[in-house]
Amino acid sequence: ERLAMLSGVTEVRPSGDGAVDLYAGRGGSLIPEIVSAAAAAGAELSDVHISEPSLENLYSSSHRQEFARMNTTFLALLARDARVARRNMVPLMLQTFLQPLLFVFVFGRVMVGSGYMPPPYKSLLLPGIMAISMVFTGVWAVAMPLIGEFQFTREIEDRLLPPIDIAWVAVEKVVSGLIQATVSGLTVIPLAWLILRPGLELHVANPVLFVCLTLLVAGFSACGGLALGCSVDQQHIGLMFSMVMTPMIFFGCTYYPWSALSKFPILQKIVLINPLAYASEGLRATLVPQFPHLSLPLILVALAVFDCLFLIVGLRQFRKKAVS
Repeated sequence: ERLAMLSGVTEVRPSGDGAVDLYAGRGGSLIPEIVSAAAAAGAELSDVHISEPSLENLYSSSHRQEFARMNTTFLALLARDARVARRNMVPLMLQTFLQPLLFVFVFGRVMVGSGYMPPPYKSLLLPGIMAISMVFTGVWAVAMPLIGEFQFTREIEDRLLPPIDIAWVAVEKVVSGLIQATVSGLTVIPLAWLILRPGLELHVANPVLFVCLTLLVAGFSACGGLALGCSVDQQHIGLMFSMVMTPMIFFGCTYYPWSALSKFPILQKIVLINPLAYASEGLRATLVPQFPHLSLPLILVALAVFDCLFLIVGLRQFRKKAVS
């Protein structure tokens, strides 16, 4: 600890047998200070060896410092968003819980209870409602703050000040949106259990696969929110929801399985470009596998591709808007 506090010392690492490796920005002039620090600590100094700095040592030291600084700053940004979420707990809870509650009640309880839908429709509907809730929450949690920060409050300028790459500011937004989307989606399950029983039949045979699919769906919603939030102007917000979100929901296999479109072969193939279709089918395959669904390998690959695609587009658009 005493050595690390010396002026000019950048890193101190134990190297075994009571020796230490010390990295500093200056050489010989630091030796008397090292001797004094060792004597003050009661340590016996038997040998001092000075070596020329190598590219490996320089890179390793600077890389570790950069990673530590980036990690601290990233967590600080995430903690800031968490603090804002706590301060806005009531509207956040309404945004997170009200929408899935209404979906579950109207489509699962009212329509089934009135006889317009058969009882098994409760179980068929749940994965689609979960997917809708996650997509809406993830897109809203990332896109709307970005639109406001870039075009109204200019708060994005404060977020770009920390000593990390611009891309990591965008990634932090995605992580925050991913967490909110995951919470929103998982909330649907206990709500459905309370509202739709009896008759709700869930069979999670592979919990690990269910968790992976949930994270992939949350990731695609948050990355999609990043891409939309950095591409849509504030005057086009309504157009974004009417031209993008609404068709995505109705043709996303949320209220019906993909196999139900077999009588419309052209439409059945077109909806495969909709990432929400894979989200709904994937959750259906892990929660209610007794109903028909797309193959799981296809779903996993498709969701991973959409996650990467939206993230790449979102990062490029974010950097473009931030720099301009």
